[in-house]
Amino acid sequence: MDKKTKKVICTSFSNGKKHDFRLFKESRVRWTKNCCGITDSGYTGIQKLQSNTKLPKKSSKKKPLTVQDKQQNREISSERAVNENVIGSLKRFRILSDRYRNRRKRFGLRFNLIAGIYNFEVGKNDGNVSEGQGPRSGS
Repeated sequence: MDKKTKKVICTSFSNGKKHDFRLFKESRVRWTKNCCGITDSGYTGIQKLQSNTKLPKKSSKKKPLTVQDKQQNREISSERAVNENVIGSLKRFRILSDRYRNRRKRFGLRFNLIAGIYNFEVGKNDGNVSEGQGPRSGS
């Protein structure tokens, strides 16, 4: 997802249930040095594959988080909130959140079409605000 435009850039999926990190490793999608990946704690070990990632630190009984670590985790989670909102918007299309019961071959096409519809709506909403075609103030 592009953080500035909130548009979906890349999609990936698999058959059945599969952890997000395993799906990322198998997809072999990598980003450039000027991009930064913001992940959750389920992606432990991603820094071996991608050096420019932000990963929250985990605490344990023997080693609790410091105040600085907690502050960094809050900053990462606030940046990830935008990603989670986009994922929630995509899940409004029921085929992404429920069990897919149609032909498996067409799931990828439909998934990409949903991402395209979402990107179109986001672009349309951004265009209206920047062009001044939003709600008019009374005169």
